Amino acid sequence: MLDDGDEDLVAATALSRPCVAGTPITHWSVRKLAGYLREDPDHPVRIGRESLRTLLHRHRITFQHTSTWKDSTDPDIEAKLERIEEALDQHPERTFAFDEFGPLGIRPTPGTGWAPERRPDRLPATYHRTEGVTYFHGCYSVGEDTLWGINHRHKGGANSLTALQSIRGHLPDGEPVYVILDNLSAHGTPRIRRWAARHRVELCFTPTNASWANPIEAHFGVLRQFTLANSVHPNHVVQTRRLHEYLRWRNDHARHPDVLEAQRRERARIRSEKGHRWGRHDTAKAA
Repeated sequence: MLDDGDEDLVAATALSRPCVAGTPITHWSVRKLAGYLREDPDHPVRIGRESLRTLLHRHRITFQHTSTWKDSTDPDIEAKLERIEEALDQHPERTFAFDEFGPLGIRPTPGTGWAPERRPDRLPATYHRTEGVTYFHGCYSVGEDTLWGINHRHKGGANSLTALQSIRGHLPDGEPVYVILDNLSAHGTPRIRRWAARHRVELCFTPTNASWANPIEAHFGVLRQFTLANSVHPNHVVQTRRLHEYLRWRNDHARHPDVLEAQRRERARIRSEKGHRWGRHDTAKAA
């Protein structure tokens, strides 16, 4: 029978990395953890595997996938995020988002689908990839909840400018528009900045290492799910055609439950990776 001190030791050991205990592995299995506890020279604890599982469950300790995170190193992070929030809150009907999605290669991409039990649909293998890649230059209207774009073989300032011009053409009234985009060098070329100044387009750049602040990111995840996953495209012409067929359907069915649910999951995934809204620590809670 373990006392409270023994239980706390078991829980603390389970949450520690094995290398700290001098064991050359990256994570504990139940068997290895029980063996280490039993042989610990300082405080041996004898516990069976089922009892160990029950103890960990009681302490709300579960076996999970690890995740990664990163903080922005941009010294202007607060100002940039506040400007993005201001555009989204005060001018949603005039706010757009832009980014590239890709590279898009020609290869069978696993996904999900209905199939007879234990007989999943199988995709052919590829041994030679001679088609190269393309990039989808995507534009998203926050106010209208519409997504469009064009595929190019390369990223670059000229292709980025073409996409930005399509955004300006979406509201050709001459009034200001706001475009959220990341800090890729092709997004802020001198030519693009001069064009933006002449046409009253404010470029709202996301902070360095914070592309997740761009609203279009959540829609790219859904685009991948509905156009690439579980697909076998023979060439880029077909792949591009399928992608734009989906975009037309998606814009006609923006409130479709499947679209909304996929977007909700993607937004939750993006925000959960940061642990807090916009990737910033909640200082009010921390205090």
